[in-house]
Amino acid sequence: MDITDIPDDAYAGDESPPDLDDLESSDSLLKSGPIRERLLDIVTGLRTPTKVSDIADFADCDTETARDYLEWFDRMGLVHCHDGRPVRYERNDAYFQWRRIDRIRDEYSDQEIVEVLSDVIEQIEEYREQFDADDPDSVSLVEASREMATEDVWEALSKWKTLERKATLLDAARRDHSTSGSSPGHIDA
Repeated sequence: MDITDIPDDAYAGDESPPDLDDLESSDSLLKSGPIRERLLDIVTGLRTPTKVSDIADFADCDTETARDYLEWFDRMGLVHCHDGRPVRYERNDAYFQWRRIDRIRDEYSDQEIVEVLSDVIEQIEEYREQFDADDPDSVSLVEASREMATEDVWEALSKWKTLERKATLLDAARRDHSTSGSSPGHIDA
């Protein structure tokens, strides 16, 4: 039997299929639950300054409620408020980086952090040698595609960038402090 095969005893044949009309719609699932949680979900996805009215629409709540929560999120450091007309909010990446570093510190011992960081640095060095470059942004996709498939180059560069970000977070956790920006910096390991 293949791993994707359905075992013979999985369906007896005498049961009726579920009535899909009885299930909740995906819209109601996304728009149900506490407003605070819906707004938090929206806020974590904001990459550019967004009007309060748009955020309220995304969260399916009224503008004043959204404004109250967004002001609270701003005081907590979750978002940046851009004053003006209209007021706009965007996610505070530094806060989320701090949270990730804090979680790493909580979940792993210093030794485990150093071991994983060492492995990640080793992988980064392999990419540096493979592409003869210091960072993935300095690699020309066109030039690298002459020696390997474009999709393979793209995937390798994406993995390399992910490893760079992971190394930055692990190094900050190792040092027991957060990073000061959203882009990877020099790793002092």
